[in-house]
Amino acid sequence: MTLRLPSPGGELRTYTPRAEPAPFLAAPPRPVPLTSRTVLSAAHVVADPYADTSPDAPAAVDWDATLAFRRHLWSHGLGVAEAMDTAQRGMGLDWAGAAELIRRSAAEAKAVGGRIACGVGTDQLPPGTHTLGEVRAAYEEQLALVEETGSQAILMASRALAAAAAGPEDYLDVYAHLLRQAAEPVVLHWLGPMFDPALDGYWGSADLDTATETFLQVIAAHPDKVDGIKVSLLDARREVELRRRLPRGVRCYTGDDFNYPELIAGDEQGFSHALLGIFDPLGPVAAEAVRVLDTGDTKGFRELLDPTVELSRHLFRAPTRFYKTGVVFLAWLAGHQDHFAMVGGLQSARSLPHLARAYELADGLGLFPDPKAAEARMGSLLDVYGVSR
Repeated sequence: MTLRLPSPGGELRTYTPRAEPAPFLAAPPRPVPLTSRTVLSAAHVVADPYADTSPDAPAAVDWDATLAFRRHLWSHGLGVAEAMDTAQRGMGLDWAGAAELIRRSAAEAKAVGGRIACGVGTDQLPPGTHTLGEVRAAYEEQLALVEETGSQAILMASRALAAAAAGPEDYLDVYAHLLRQAAEPVVLHWLGPMFDPALDGYWGSADLDTATETFLQVIAAHPDKVDGIKVSLLDARREVELRRRLPRGVRCYTGDDFNYPELIAGDEQGFSHALLGIFDPLGPVAAEAVRVLDTGDTKGFRELLDPTVELSRHLFRAPTRFYKTGVVFLAWLAGHQDHFAMVGGLQSARSLPHLARAYELADGLGLFPDPKAAEARMGSLLDVYGVSR
């Protein structure tokens, strides 16, 4: 069977889907821990498609399907980065929903022995201007909840702090306060404005060199409280330069969805671990690639992971913050959920040609456990858009 897929120019082209999945999906998953790298997948949430809700209402989550997807990631030996931007924090999932997600996922992680780290932010604050004291208190509330669940904390970049801070000194003060309070070492998260325009100028400067110096000051003042940093700037050179300046024992977790194979592989001076949204749809192949890397076979690692970059760059292309739509779309095609609906109605954020290309690239990589089922679902979406077969 063939499909007629729309191109960006509006024309239809014929595509013949593959018949079998890639070999790494043919065998049962191996929950053997990865040894050479710590790898966390930032996981999406599954919406409840039958809830009578609206984009401005609290998110309605299908908890069974959401937790099943986390078990899928753990079954391959990956860790889960919970309640991050991939889970639509600030784009459909409010703090009440995120708190429930953290509690449920942390309990599930304990039940199956999976690794979990959870996002700590300030998104319970209402829109508007807030004082630094209010920002600190919001961070503290979320940090306390994450630590109560036994999860590792990821201190996410805060829109409220970006708006309230007058300069680098305010960032140094707020983060020092939080790190002193943290019971265990945390991950610091630097999310670039391509992922969230409200974070432009984070660390007190729009100049990335100046911002980097402030970021490093935060870490240097409390290296015993920083497990690592997650860098999501889509700039491989800058990430490498930054990780080479980290204090001994502080890890760099790449969040670069454009250049992750080379950053994880590393060079003679070090490497990056991973905390990536793209490892939501790429979970099985990412785990297989790192297991190859565990044997010292860097070439084999790159041969598995390099071909996935074209898909990742497509999903994360500008406006990058809407990458979640492609991630959930692929989860539907792969059979991890029964529908293509998202909290906040975000399934409408990407065009049909964009989704068609995502399907084609993912199918070419063999990412669908059942290619025939994925083909049928892609066909049903084309029917909705009026594409004749």
